[in-house]
Amino acid sequence: MTTRIDTRLADLKAQGRAALVTFLTAGDPDPKLSLEILRALPKAGADMIELGMPFTDPMADGPAIQASSQRALKGGATLAKTLDMVRTFRKDEAATPIILMGYYNPIYIYGVDKFLADAKDAGVDGLIVVDLPPEEDEELCLPALKAGLNFIRLATPTTDDKRLPAVLANTSGFVYYVSITGITGTAKPDANAVAKAVARIKGHTKLPVAVGFGVRTAEDARAIASKADGVVVGSALIDALKGTLDAEGRGNGKTVSAVTSLVSSLAEGVRSARSA
Repeated sequence: MTTRIDTRLADLKAQGRAALVTFLTAGDPDPKLSLEILRALPKAGADMIELGMPFTDPMADGPAIQASSQRALKGGATLAKTLDMVRTFRKDEAATPIILMGYYNPIYIYGVDKFLADAKDAGVDGLIVVDLPPEEDEELCLPALKAGLNFIRLATPTTDDKRLPAVLANTSGFVYYVSITGITGTAKPDANAVAKAVARIKGHTKLPVAVGFGVRTAEDARAIASKADGVVVGSALIDALKGTLDAEGRGNGKTVSAVTSLVSSLAEGVRSARSA
């Protein structure tokens, strides 16, 4: 199985650079602006896009992404509407991979078989579901792989060499290394520690390794991109979006450009990492 994620990462490897993976929450701050941001991300420099599935009780997300989920849910976001957003995006963008990131509860309620069929039909390429451990692979991971979707697993600083093979067993697309011990957006990654961790993971797998949690600036992105195959940015983009909202959480004409300007800056950082 070769997916859009595999193809994109292989192309970037041939170019000698890492991928910029950008995160936004579906429906934040409202359905219309969220779709505008999604459509603008590839042109701004995003190589792959993580689309958060809004959920009331996240376990890995920090305050910024928690608040973005709350704004989206307040605006009526659902899993079905998230899939519709991907379907609309795919009408004029066929190359950029879309990865849905979130938690198992909404998928379980939606129905696993129906979710996988609808996600594939909409144009989703991969899943990150952070609260399903490898011991539960039969629940969603294996059916997703069978449906032709990558199932991307997180490894963390506390995932030791004994645990790592289990984490990697059915992982595909890439490995998402969490650069800090904690929730999203709460600490700055140590590039040297990341380099050691990426090397350790690559000792167990041939999959690319993308690094996220705590990357906020072009300088951060450049430092991580020199060590890893991908750089994931979420909370910083959500904060840029939030900075344009009024007291009621409504966006305006500056909301899309606030996000895309930061993505362009991050993309420059990633692209210059291995030429510096």
